[in-house]
Amino acid sequence: MTKQVKSKKRVADHGEVFTAEREVKAMCDLVKQETERIDSRFLEPACGDGNFLAEILSRKLAIVRKKYKKSPYDWERNSLLTLGSIYGVDLLVDNCIECRQRLFELWDKEYKAVCKKECNDDTREAAKFVLSRNIVCGNALTLNCVDENGKDTTEPIVFSEWTLPFNDARMQRSDYTFAELLAAEEEKPKRKKKKDEPEQISLMLDEKINEVPSDEGVFLKKYITHYRRVQENG
Repeated sequence: MTKQVKSKKRVADHGEVFTAEREVKAMCDLVKQETERIDSRFLEPACGDGNFLAEILSRKLAIVRKKYKKSPYDWERNSLLTLGSIYGVDLLVDNCIECRQRLFELWDKEYKAVCKKECNDDTREAAKFVLSRNIVCGNALTLNCVDENGKDTTEPIVFSEWTLPFNDARMQRSDYTFAELLAAEEEKPKRKKKKDEPEQISLMLDEKINEVPSDEGVFLKKYITHYRRVQENG
């Protein structure tokens, strides 16, 4: 069973208490249909070491296996798309490192089970890179990155949108500032949120987002490359 507290000092300094596994599963069940869509995007603004994100990833990977287990190529592409649909922010560096590693190990275990001898180290490096972009050390309230002490910097949080727009081996990454994504999300009609539903937002899908670099950082940059080589655009 996952521990809910790492230390009393962390509770006192940061109010850090992790959600228990039973509650995580119950809350994810409230949005069950979304957790079973490969392309639905989830953000955990205080992700800790990844309790919610690991559960969501497990559910999504089960769908990827069901759909693509007979094709290593399709499994790789869609599993990376799945990793790219999960986002997390946390103030503490060690939590971010542990969260990335936890999600990678979960993905890699499934990779070995499905693709066996077809597993490729380039794909593993691509998975690690996607997680390095999506799990960010930052402050979800100020929308800025933080330093090793959890203090705000002047650097804005940047998230990447990952897509497979050409239905081939090319993966597209588009970088946006977190602040602009939230502003775009707030312009959309609101649906009533169920009690205890985890935070889930459709990042980067608003048509009003302008894909032209500007001083306000609406859209930053776009990269298109083979899905096994996304890490080359670090």
